[in-house]
Amino acid sequence: MKPRNCLALALALALALQPAVAAAEGWSASLRYRHEAVSDDAFTRDASADTLRLRLGYAHDFAHGWSAGAELEAVAAADSHFNSTANGRVAFPVVADPGSFELNQAWLRWRGEHGGATFGRQRIVLDNQRFVGNVGWRQNEQTYDALSADATLRDGLVLRYAWLDRVHRVFSDEAIDPLARERDVNAHLANLAWTGAAGSLVGYGYWLDDQDLATGSTRTLGLRYTGQRALGKASAGWTLEYAKQRDYAGNPLRVDADYVLFEPSLTAGGLTWKLGFERLGGGGSAAFQTPLATLHAFNGWADKFLVTPANGLDDRYASAAGKFGSGRLDGKLGWTLAFHDYQADLGSADYGREWNASLSFPLPAGFSGLLKLADYRSDGFARDTRKLWLQVERSWP
Repeated sequence: MKPRNCLALALALALALQPAVAAAEGWSASLRYRHEAVSDDAFTRDASADTLRLRLGYAHDFAHGWSAGAELEAVAAADSHFNSTANGRVAFPVVADPGSFELNQAWLRWRGEHGGATFGRQRIVLDNQRFVGNVGWRQNEQTYDALSADATLRDGLVLRYAWLDRVHRVFSDEAIDPLARERDVNAHLANLAWTGAAGSLVGYGYWLDDQDLATGSTRTLGLRYTGQRALGKASAGWTLEYAKQRDYAGNPLRVDADYVLFEPSLTAGGLTWKLGFERLGGGGSAAFQTPLATLHAFNGWADKFLVTPANGLDDRYASAAGKFGSGRLDGKLGWTLAFHDYQADLGSADYGREWNASLSFPLPAGFSGLLKLADYRSDGFARDTRKLWLQVERSWP
C-alpha cells in the first residue's frame, strides 16, 4: 500500500473510534468592495477595476455530529477598463476579478471530539498557505472538490489529509482559457503538525497529479519549524522550512528543485520586524512551483512571480508592522511596510526590487477598510508595475 493511502486509512480509523460532537449552524454573509488600479509599463493603458463581491452561506446541524453547508458567491464589476481574464480586454493589465455567480462551497461534514471529515466543495488552507490555500485575496475564492479529514492523535499532534478531485480557480467559470477555470486533479495532501513548548514542527507531503496540465504534476516533501521566545518585554520568533519537489505522474519535465525559507522576527514596543530569505529553486528548464498556494501573499503584492521563473527565484526581504491611533481609534490602525530584492537562483540575473505598504482601519457599522500599495521596479525581468487597492468589507455574523 502506498504511504499516502496508509495515512488516509489510519486517519479514517482514528475518526471512526471517537464520539460525535455538535456543529455550529446558521446563516453567514460577507460583502466586499474593492477598487484596484494598475499601471504596468508593458501596456499603453492603465487598468481600473471596481468590483463588489457578495457571499451568502448556510450550515445546518441535522444530526449529532453531522452537518451540511452551502455558500453562493457573486462578483460584479462596475467598469471594463481592465482585463478580467474573462472579458477579452487584453489591451489592459490583468485584474483577476471577473464577474461571476458560482457555488463556492457545498459540503457534508462529520465532526467528532478529536477530529472530523468533510466531503464536497470546500475551503482548504494548510499552514501559511504557501503550498495550499484559498487565495482569499481575490474576489472569487479558490475552493476544492475534495474529501478532507483531520484527527488529533494526541495532545499537540494533529494529522490532516485531503484528496482533491478538482480545483475551482479564482478566474471563475467565465475565464476564456479553460485551464484558468478549473483543473481536474488527483491529489493527495498529508500534513502532520506537532505543537509544544519548543514551537511547532510540521511535516508534509503533497502529491499533485494535474490531469489537465501534465507539467503541473509534482511531488513535494518538506519540513517547517516555527517558534517564539520571550525576551523580557520583547519576543523573538523564527520560521525555518525546507522542501524538495520532483516531477510526478507523467510530468514530461525533469523537476528536481529545493524550497528554502529562513525568517527571523523581533517584536518590541508594539512593532514587529522581520528579515527573510525565500528560495524557490530552478534548474533552467523547470522550477519549484506552488500552483495551489495563496500566491498574492508571497514574493510581493505586484504578483510578478505567480509562476516561478525557470531559473528559480531568490527573494530577500525585510518588513515592519505595527498599530497606532488615538481616542476611539487607539491601537486600531494597522500598518505594514516591506521591501523585496529578487534574484535568480541559477545564474546571476537580477529580477528587480519591490516596495509594499498597507494601512488597515475600522469603519462605522462594523465595516473595515484597507489601503494597499505595490511598486515593482524591474531590472530586465519584467516591466515596472505599480498597483493601488482600496477595499471596504464586512462579514456577518
